[in-house]
Amino acid sequence: MANWNKIGLGLGAVAIVAVAAAGTWAYTTLNTGRSGVADDKVALADLSDADPEAVARGEYVMRSGDCVACHTGQGAGNAGAFAGGYEIHTPFGTLVASNITPDRDTGIGSWTERDFFDALRHGRGGDGMLYPAMPYTAYAKLSDQDMHDLWAYMSTVTPVKNAVDETAGMPFPYNIRLAMAGWNMLFFDNSGFEPVAGETEEWNRGKYLVDGAGHCSSCHTSRNGLGAEIAATYLQGAVIDGWFAPELTSNPHVGLGGSSAEDVARYLTTGSDGVAFAAGPMAEAVENSTQYLTPEDAKAIGTYLVSLPGSSNRKPQPMGDGPAMQQAALAYEVNCSACHGLQGEGIEALAPAFAGNHAIQSDNVTSIAAAVLRGARAVHTETLPTAGGMPAFGWKFDDAQVAGLLDYIRNSWGNAAAPVNAADVARIRAEMGVDAKIATN
Repeated sequence: MANWNKIGLGLGAVAIVAVAAAGTWAYTTLNTGRSGVADDKVALADLSDADPEAVARGEYVMRSGDCVACHTGQGAGNAGAFAGGYEIHTPFGTLVASNITPDRDTGIGSWTERDFFDALRHGRGGDGMLYPAMPYTAYAKLSDQDMHDLWAYMSTVTPVKNAVDETAGMPFPYNIRLAMAGWNMLFFDNSGFEPVAGETEEWNRGKYLVDGAGHCSSCHTSRNGLGAEIAATYLQGAVIDGWFAPELTSNPHVGLGGSSAEDVARYLTTGSDGVAFAAGPMAEAVENSTQYLTPEDAKAIGTYLVSLPGSSNRKPQPMGDGPAMQQAALAYEVNCSACHGLQGEGIEALAPAFAGNHAIQSDNVTSIAAAVLRGARAVHTETLPTAGGMPAFGWKFDDAQVAGLLDYIRNSWGNAAAPVNAADVARIRAEMGVDAKIATN
């Protein structure tokens, strides 16, 4: 009996420790106490005397965070800037971005600054827990000053009455917002930014922008089955909305290896580093966000990114010059060389180069296959106003021909990459709804 009593006491102690640990875990994850610095009395719609300097700084924070891109609808769903309606497709269903204008009824006009802080930093919205498609997991790093300034800016946005059902496209049980409390306990680091000791002020500023407002890992880091970022693959590339967001580390083959901080800054502020051009979702990010960065902040981001060790992906041996490659070389010369050059050199400020382009040598061919199949548009910025257009070739080439063309591009002019499987091209074609090659007989 004594032994059983000891076992019972031991199990009781373990249970107490477990409950205490779970309580601490829940508190540190779900606690919003650090946002108590925000005002909790004045509603956004009533804030009419914001400091002009704070508003100007807040607009810069908004640009850094690319808020307007996701909170502005597209096409027939565009009710105005920040009025919501933008669809975000996830493996669990479709979310619709909310109206964040100062409208009292359908926007955030009735929110106080504290409500605003809780939403951006902690994922607590007016209708309950937010989904991490809204990157509060990154915005948690924003400083008090940046949050105050962003709030001041939002008070100057034109109110728009536009009711949005954010979870209409989320099937049961993913439409249950309360479940996100458990997700947060598992995956959410509810803490602010802390500078890394021993690193320069510029490096830390770059990390703050990358991990905070820029939320770069939201697209460039792969996720697990529950939609949480996998820390071990930080900024090592991921598929997003039918595009592959490439690796943003110093990996010399598929990352930023060989690029300088200045090269990265040039890409962010103009849309091109002289080799690659931003397209797809990154074109939107450059147009709406990064082209507005100050030269100092753009370079700080570059300084941070080129310092990251990155993945172990190594350069393979290039494919041999067999009959298939010779046939693909002819197809390239006829269809691609006018813009991209006979030696893959591209056209300055208009068409991307292929020679030495790390992004196209990734094991994941989603983006380059998508560009061939459905076409693409290069970024449009104030510095590079003439955005080059890539025509679609999905109607002209079958899957095997696309795979062969990609093999040639990815293994010429010093490039080297693994062979492309025609079945992967077929899958990408199907996912993007691109019709099959037009029959000619």
